Amino acid sequence: MNIVLMGYMGCGKSAVGKNLASELKAMYLDLDQYLEIKEKKTIKQIFEDEGEIYFRKKETEYLKEILETSANTIISLGGGTPCFAGNMELILANANAKSVYLKTSLDELVNRLFKEKEKRPLIAHIQDKEDLKDFIRKHVFERSFYYNQASFSVTTDNKSVQEIVEELKIVLL
Repeated sequence: MNIVLMGYMGCGKSAVGKNLASELKAMYLDLDQYLEIKEKKTIKQIFEDEGEIYFRKKETEYLKEILETSANTIISLGGGTPCFAGNMELILANANAKSVYLKTSLDELVNRLFKEKEKRPLIAHIQDKEDLKDFIRKHVFERSFYYNQASFSVTTDNKSVQEIVEELKIVLL
């Protein structure tokens, strides 16, 4: 069984995914890292050289590949992955996958992301918390339709990574 983690950037997909994989003795795979390895370029370089349409096509191609060939793997998606090219339908149609939305409040996302915005090209240019809040609010609103289709939803606010992992083990196993 594969477990597919989704949610907005900063919700904890990577940290939770790595820890969950360790606890379940499963493999861990980050779709963005997988894409970078396959394309031999960073996500930023792909966007600059090829554009978003190319990136989204490759993202879907590699998601299909992973879902078809992986077993017992925790898969962290990019924040936008479920929202493009029928990717959410791909995940839901896969009998060997359970999907989980790591749901994080707007205020919590702003607090987490403002501290590390320099590491995140999508928001690096945003200078104050109110502008960041507006940016995130718009994205979460647009993406929530897809995120809310996940098989399970776990709220991450005020929880440690370990607490989220323990909650996931209860709902998934």
